[in-house]
Amino acid sequence: MYSSKLVMTNNYFKFSIFVLFLYVGIENLNAQGCVAIRGYSSCSMGYMDNGINLKKGEFTVGSNFRYFESFRHFRGTEEETNRIEDGTQVINDSYFSDITFNYGISERLYANLLIPFVSHVRSSMYEHGGNSLSDRHNTRSSGLSDIRLGAGYWLVKPNSKPFNLAMGVGIKLPTGDFRYTDTFYNQGDNKDLMIDTVVDQSIQPGDGGVGFNLDLQGYHTISHHFMLTTTLYYLLNPRETNGVLTRNGSSEFSVPDQYAAQVGVLYFSNLKGLNVYLGGRLEGVPSSDIIGGSAGYRRPGYVISIDPGVNYSVNNLIMSLNVPVALERNRTRSYLDKQRTAETGVYRHGDAAFADYLVSFNLTYKFSKKQDALKHPDIPDYNIENAYSSNSL
Repeated sequence: MYSSKLVMTNNYFKFSIFVLFLYVGIENLNAQGCVAIRGYSSCSMGYMDNGINLKKGEFTVGSNFRYFESFRHFRGTEEETNRIEDGTQVINDSYFSDITFNYGISERLYANLLIPFVSHVRSSMYEHGGNSLSDRHNTRSSGLSDIRLGAGYWLVKPNSKPFNLAMGVGIKLPTGDFRYTDTFYNQGDNKDLMIDTVVDQSIQPGDGGVGFNLDLQGYHTISHHFMLTTTLYYLLNPRETNGVLTRNGSSEFSVPDQYAAQVGVLYFSNLKGLNVYLGGRLEGVPSSDIIGGSAGYRRPGYVISIDPGVNYSVNNLIMSLNVPVALERNRTRSYLDKQRTAETGVYRHGDAAFADYLVSFNLTYKFSKKQDALKHPDIPDYNIENAYSSNSL
């Protein structure tokens, strides 16, 4: 009786850590560059500090900060090193800040809300008179991004088995500005004009479409110290284009689908409150959407990263840091690339800039109901604060 209750309580605490790492992992999709994922993901998947450890009526409030700088240009998997050597690379400095609310509808059913904010600074020469002019300027964007609502359901009663699988659905609302404008220099035939027009798709706060996501997430506890985790995610954007012309007026911005996958191992250390994670993740934008058309301007591609992380917990507060490092970056051919190749007979394959790494820091606080005292008088109340005192860790 004593041992089983301790194991259950310790598993309960471990699950809290597990969902936090999913939070800072998959939820914070950014594609780390000009491939415009902009941090989208399922609320029910990423903000699951929301799902497995929330009892009915409990909730969490969280915040997440992410940063990357993209500057390495790829066409396919080949890096165009001459861009940095020549000083013509495009540099995106991107900052993301999210506020999340997660609520336990029942022990297995949960709902959540994500309110994201973004700030971008984009430095280039080609947008300001061309690379040959060698005049570098910045464009900026900032503000509210696309709000997300989600819900999920754990298929197995939490803590009853060493494994579980959750299915989630969500909706992305077009609350972010997808027509954001700034000043471009050296414009016009004589390159002597300053024009206020739309910024690049990669730094637009929103994409202008209503999206629907599906996700699966699961775990398997293999020992007192190790847990395997996995997450799959796909965002469906039925809208083909958002009606906003690119800066050169050649086409409208596309509203692309997005996808992500994550698998990793979480290690529960013997040091109180300290845990580490190591995994791999894939995130990207496809050339063609599953539902709706795929026309318009987009930069499809994907990033495969190794994803190390560490977190520290104190009572109901969990702090987490992840730094995914890119192993493979691929700017794939877009639907428009393929279409224009077929029309002209001239092979076309656009490029995109990617980052080397992403920094993600998270804070989450859980508002818990007062736990019922254990019936056996010799058994202490092993809550989040003292779970690490158990010999089962």
